[in-house]
Amino acid sequence: MAPIRRPARPHSAAASRHRVVVLAMDGLLPFELGIPQRIFGLAKDAHGHPLYEILTCALRAGPVRTDGDFAVLVDHGPELLATADTVVVPASYELGPVHEEGRLTGELAAALGHIRPGTRLVAICTGGYVLAAAGYLNGRPATTHWASADHFQELFPKVEVDADVLFVDDGDVLTSAGVAAGIDLCLHIVRRDHGTAVANEVARRTVVPPHRDGGQAQYIERPLPEPQLATTTAARAWALDRLHEPIQLRDLAEREAMSVRTFTRRFREEVGVSPGQWLTRQRVERARQLLESSDLSIDQIAQDAGFGTAQSMRQHLQSALGVTPTAYRRTFRTAGR
Repeated sequence: MAPIRRPARPHSAAASRHRVVVLAMDGLLPFELGIPQRIFGLAKDAHGHPLYEILTCALRAGPVRTDGDFAVLVDHGPELLATADTVVVPASYELGPVHEEGRLTGELAAALGHIRPGTRLVAICTGGYVLAAAGYLNGRPATTHWASADHFQELFPKVEVDADVLFVDDGDVLTSAGVAAGIDLCLHIVRRDHGTAVANEVARRTVVPPHRDGGQAQYIERPLPEPQLATTTAARAWALDRLHEPIQLRDLAEREAMSVRTFTRRFREEVGVSPGQWLTRQRVERARQLLESSDLSIDQIAQDAGFGTAQSMRQHLQSALGVTPTAYRRTFRTAGR
């Protein structure tokens, strides 16, 4: 069989964009199919030029069944996968042998065979079954919808399944939990590719939170507070305005007129992590924004983000992002030019 060649692109602005190809399969969830189009499609550079080109393909060009009472018409067949820089696989409710036996059909295997080595692979929700059945997740960490996690692990014992997180970034292979977590993952990819400012603008346009950390719990015991019960919303807003100051747990509890014990329990029920973990993540996010968008010194950024010292900030960024503040700033300053 002759090697697959990457089809030439026209000489235009689109030729230089990162191409995202979404694989639509029968039984797909229309909401998930639209996530890459919306999130990547809104990402623009400082001059308003799109940063991604997003295309959709199917195992066969033509109508693709959804889990609703309608189909979607897809113009491209699987050959388009050979042109992708990133391939996104949304969930499907008609995976057949993939979901039942952990093996690809011949048609799906042939389609995935078009993907070039080095292409970034992204799965939303149970789209991870496809990547796992193809062997892309062997020996690697991954996640999926919490309701499918046990079955997923049983079917693919070589995968290191983490059922407690929103998404997993393992470099060139990324997986997310169910449905809305696909938004978090795609925003994370935009942030990783082009920085916080671009990702935050996409989030504003989409009217979603700009950042939910991948390690946040998938399933929060009480995602919405019961009527007439106090929440921790005001305390969080208060803290975000004072990240540069020392903030103690008792300070947060006092904002809501709760005991420390009650506040801690209520906070975890609503947010999915402890107040201390949440506060650290917000400070890391503030540091990232300042490293990308300002000329402040590392010491000043450490102060403004509430870490106190450059050494403390360095340790937290190394733990959260795997890089030092200086390396992070260099990466995004270089990418932005």
